[in-house]
Amino acid sequence: MSVMSLRLNKEEIERISKLSARKKEAKSEVIRELIREGWVFYWLKLYHAGKVSIGKMAEELGLSVNEVLDLLAEFGIESPIRYDDYLLGFENLKKI
Repeated sequence: MSVMSLRLNKEEIERISKLSARKKEAKSEVIRELIREGWVFYWLKLYHAGKVSIGKMAEELGLSVNEVLDLLAEFGIESPIRYDDYLLGFENLKKI
Protein backbone atom coordinates (compact mmCIF):
# COMPACT_ATOMS: atom_id res chain seq x y z
CA MET A 1 0.00 0.00 0.00
CA SER A 2 1.27 3.45 -0.91
CA VAL A 3 1.26 6.51 1.29
CA MET A 4 -0.18 9.86 0.22
CA SER A 5 -0.02 13.09 2.14
CA LEU A 6 -2.66 15.79 1.89
CA ARG A 7 -3.73 18.89 3.74
CA LEU A 8 -7.16 19.02 5.35
CA ASN A 9 -8.83 21.98 6.95
CA LYS A 10 -10.08 21.91 10.54
CA GLU A 11 -13.69 21.14 9.56
CA GLU A 12 -12.65 18.16 7.41
CA ILE A 13 -10.51 16.76 10.21
CA GLU A 14 -13.36 17.16 12.70
CA ARG A 15 -15.78 15.36 10.37
CA ILE A 16 -13.36 12.46 9.93
CA SER A 17 -12.76 12.28 13.67
CA LYS A 18 -16.50 12.23 14.43
CA LEU A 19 -17.19 9.55 11.85
CA SER A 20 -14.25 7.50 13.08
CA ALA A 21 -15.57 7.65 16.65
CA ARG A 22 -19.14 6.85 15.59
CA LYS A 23 -18.06 3.85 13.51
CA LYS A 24 -15.35 2.81 15.99
CA GLU A 25 -12.89 2.54 13.11
CA ALA A 26 -9.47 4.03 12.48
CA LYS A 27 -9.44 7.38 10.74
CA SER A 28 -7.46 5.90 7.86
CA GLU A 29 -10.15 3.26 7.24
CA VAL A 30 -12.88 5.92 7.38
CA ILE A 31 -11.00 8.03 4.84
CA ARG A 32 -10.51 5.05 2.49
CA GLU A 33 -14.25 4.29 2.72
CA LEU A 34 -15.14 7.91 1.95
CA ILE A 35 -12.84 7.86 -1.07
CA ARG A 36 -14.42 4.61 -2.35
CA GLU A 37 -17.94 6.01 -1.88
CA GLY A 38 -16.91 9.32 -3.44
CA TRP A 39 -15.64 7.44 -6.51
CA VAL A 40 -19.03 5.73 -6.89
CA PHE A 41 -20.87 9.03 -6.39
CA TYR A 42 -18.66 10.71 -9.00
CA TRP A 43 -19.60 8.12 -11.64
CA LEU A 44 -23.28 8.22 -10.64
CA LYS A 45 -23.27 11.98 -11.23
CA LEU A 46 -21.56 11.62 -14.62
CA TYR A 47 -24.06 8.95 -15.69
CA HIS A 48 -27.03 10.97 -14.45
CA ALA A 49 -25.79 13.97 -16.43
CA GLY A 50 -25.56 11.80 -19.56
CA LYS A 51 -21.79 12.13 -19.79
CA VAL A 52 -20.90 8.41 -19.58
CA SER A 53 -22.51 5.14 -20.57
CA ILE A 54 -23.47 2.30 -18.27
CA GLY A 55 -20.64 0.27 -19.79
CA LYS A 56 -18.03 2.93 -19.02
CA MET A 57 -19.39 3.35 -15.49
CA ALA A 58 -19.26 -0.42 -14.95
CA GLU A 59 -15.68 -0.52 -16.21
CA GLU A 60 -14.51 2.33 -13.98
CA LEU A 61 -16.24 0.90 -10.89
CA GLY A 62 -15.10 -2.67 -11.56
CA LEU A 63 -18.71 -3.88 -11.63
CA SER A 64 -20.87 -5.81 -14.08
CA VAL A 65 -23.56 -3.98 -16.02
CA ASN A 66 -26.18 -5.75 -13.89
CA GLU A 67 -24.50 -4.50 -10.71
CA VAL A 68 -24.49 -0.96 -12.11
CA LEU A 69 -28.18 -1.24 -12.94
CA ASP A 70 -28.80 -2.31 -9.33
CA LEU A 71 -26.74 0.66 -8.12
CA LEU A 72 -28.72 3.05 -10.29
CA ALA A 73 -31.97 1.64 -8.89
CA GLU A 74 -30.65 1.96 -5.34
CA PHE A 75 -30.08 5.67 -5.91
CA GLY A 76 -33.33 6.21 -7.79
CA ILE A 77 -31.69 6.89 -11.15
CA GLU A 78 -33.88 5.60 -13.94
CA SER A 79 -32.36 2.95 -16.15
CA PRO A 80 -32.45 3.44 -19.91
CA ILE A 81 -33.28 -0.24 -20.34
CA ARG A 82 -37.00 -0.80 -20.73
CA TYR A 83 -38.71 -4.04 -19.72
CA ASP A 84 -39.22 -4.95 -23.39
CA ASP A 85 -35.47 -4.59 -23.99
CA TYR A 86 -34.82 -6.83 -21.00
CA LEU A 87 -37.13 -9.55 -22.36
CA LEU A 88 -35.60 -9.24 -25.82
CA GLY A 89 -32.17 -9.79 -24.28
CA PHE A 90 -33.36 -13.05 -22.74
CA GLU A 91 -34.83 -14.16 -26.07
CA ASN A 92 -31.51 -13.45 -27.78
CA LEU A 93 -29.64 -15.45 -25.14
CA LYS A 94 -31.91 -18.45 -25.77
CA LYS A 95 -30.86 -18.40 -29.44
CA ILE A 96 -27.18 -18.75 -28.58
